[in-house]
Amino acid sequence: MENPSDLRYSKADEWVRIQNNIATIGVTFYAQDQLSDIVFVDILAKVGDIVKKGTNCVTLESVKAAADVNYPVSGKVIEINDTLSDTPEIVNTHPYDNAWMIKLELTTPSELSDLMDVTAYEIFCAERRH
Repeated sequence: MENPSDLRYSKADEWVRIQNNIATIGVTFYAQDQLSDIVFVDILAKVGDIVKKGTNCVTLESVKAAADVNYPVSGKVIEINDTLSDTPEIVNTHPYDNAWMIKLELTTPSELSDLMDVTAYEIFCAERRH
């Protein structure tokens, strides 16, 4: 699966889509592929939370392992994807669309400069495969 070119990526395999100061956050194809079949998604955030980059926001459990998802940027939580608790498998099938996890109103837009564009992220993933 190709990584969308309109997203920014973290070294912890989170993606961020920015639209009008709103950051939509999810995990990348690479991340879900490493975990295998996702069987449980626990979103720790609540609407209205003020969150800091690098803190835990979601726990993913798969048949192989559990993994934490961290905020790649800071902001105020404005929406969570409640459907993931009932259909965690969409993280595997649609990591860049239906499986978004949290939407934030950015409080520190300068943090976006710490994230990779698609080319840098694909190089980063390729280096880890070897």
